[in-house]
Amino acid sequence: MTRPQSLRRQLLVGILLPTLLFVGVNTYSLHRQALAALHTAYDRTLLASAKTISEQLDVRGWDDMAELRAIVPYAALEAFEADNQSRMFYRVSNLRGDLVSGFAELPAWHGTIPQRPPYAALVDFYDDRFRDQPVRVAVLLQPVASSEGRGMAVIQVAETLELREAAALQILHTTLARQALLLALIAGIVVLVVQRATQPVRQLSSDLQARTEGDLAPLAAPAAPRELQPLIDATNAVMQRLSRLLAHQQRFVRDASHQLRTPLAVLKTQVQSALRGDLPPTQALREIGDTVDRATQLANQMLALAKVEQLRQQGEVPVTRLDTVLREMALELSPLIAQGDLDFGITTDTAPIRAHEWMLRELCRNLLHNAIRHAPPGTELAVTLHSDDHEAVLTLADAGPGIDEELAARLFQPFSAGDVRTGSGLGLAICQEIVHALGGSITLANRQADGRVLGLDAVVRLPLADA
Repeated sequence: MTRPQSLRRQLLVGILLPTLLFVGVNTYSLHRQALAALHTAYDRTLLASAKTISEQLDVRGWDDMAELRAIVPYAALEAFEADNQSRMFYRVSNLRGDLVSGFAELPAWHGTIPQRPPYAALVDFYDDRFRDQPVRVAVLLQPVASSEGRGMAVIQVAETLELREAAALQILHTTLARQALLLALIAGIVVLVVQRATQPVRQLSSDLQARTEGDLAPLAAPAAPRELQPLIDATNAVMQRLSRLLAHQQRFVRDASHQLRTPLAVLKTQVQSALRGDLPPTQALREIGDTVDRATQLANQMLALAKVEQLRQQGEVPVTRLDTVLREMALELSPLIAQGDLDFGITTDTAPIRAHEWMLRELCRNLLHNAIRHAPPGTELAVTLHSDDHEAVLTLADAGPGIDEELAARLFQPFSAGDVRTGSGLGLAICQEIVHALGGSITLANRQADGRVLGLDAVVRLPLADA
């Protein structure tokens, strides 16, 4: 498993590396510019040296027959040698390359004068080697005239590069020192800014670590930057869901331990009574079977109540036809309808609901089962499902005596059965959990006419998937 990268390190590397690259390129560019500037400055000195030598030339003869003469003491070049850090050499020849004066081993010039020379003279600059040292050479084509003749002199002045290189290195060192100081300053500022910017994250981490076990209260960070607010809001939403799940789990465990204790105690008593022979075996087994059936129904309904919360947390929810599920449940419970001798009628419109099929099946099963169980025998039980552009309305109307308002409000609470002998009190609680999970509503209301109760209507409203 790879170790997660530090946000601080990523910011430092992401900022300092491009800065270091830019500083390196900028330093190299400045070094090149400094060398070019030094060449320009010292080339002017070479040109001045060549012009000084040209002033010491004389000529006899005309044009091709001209004979150049030079009296150039080497001391004439010492004025251009700076602090003895570089040496200068010269060579004077005619256009044919014949040596007139100077260092014969200095390579003769075979180049051409640029079309646009940098100075107002016929001058060319180039790099060469002399006596195994790199040199910078200036070539000046200088016309020479006197009363005895006229000719053209080729004057070459070469200088070693110690002074230029020393100046360039000094500029480079100064530049590197300043760039290093700039990098150190940028690094310090970045560290301080990153330290300050990540302080809310470290504070949130400390607050979370300091919390006691089971503390799912929302995070309060009013001083956190705006970039952290989506993370804080998402964390609070997750903690809210976890808190709801934890509360649901605790309630389920509490209810299960409380509600299952009674049928288990009754079952134990019945088994002991059967062992003592207080009742005939057939009757004892029948009572034990009834107790097991009630305990099984209770366990199944409690598991169904827990499953509603589980399905509520799932992201992808399919679209299910409520009308199809309702008719399937009515067909499944038809033996109970026949047993109660009910005048059963069902009318449905197409009603696509965004819900898991299990939730709609459990909703229809509990509603139909309650309506069938509490409808008086031989009476009418009408089930209608109407839908418009926005919602589906499911109504179950029986012809019973109805219920009072106080009991209607309590029936949706878990384990609040109207008749504790025939129900566990979880059916309508499951229906309400399912309806609320789907964004709908459920009500129980007496159907009246002329001040007389005609029956009870259970009405469920659910939003359509298209809406």
